[in-house]
Amino acid sequence: MLYGPMTHPQFLRALAAAGHGSKILLADANYPHTTGVNPRCELISLNLAPGLLNVSQVLDVLKRTIPIERAEIMTPAPDADPVEIPIHDEFRAALPGVEFGEISRWDFYDAARDENVGIIVATGEQRLYGNLLLTVGVRQPGE
Repeated sequence: MLYGPMTHPQFLRALAAAGHGSKILLADANYPHTTGVNPRCELISLNLAPGLLNVSQVLDVLKRTIPIERAEIMTPAPDADPVEIPIHDEFRAALPGVEFGEISRWDFYDAARDENVGIIVATGEQRLYGNLLLTVGVRQPGE
């Protein structure tokens, strides 16, 4: 029996193999879950139905399971019409004290294909630009 908030065996195994500097992509339902990451990336499918589970729900458990050093969000392409993206405010509120970066859509796809991205979590997130690229931090002594 496990202590802690996460019980998903495949996700726990993938996290145990990740280390400081590894990246985890929490991907929305529109993300290309197999072609939008490097071939070695482990796919964790949590996309049961539209809206289930969403990125915020997965993030809530994940942030209590691992240290998060940095977060990067997908923004519209530079030539796109500006839009308000409320989910980004939700991400920032969920990770106070974590450094955030913004990456435009096409550059985000390139960043997600980097060899340091070891895990992609396919969610049922329906909100646009609901992709969050997280960098695993360091567990502090005594934690």
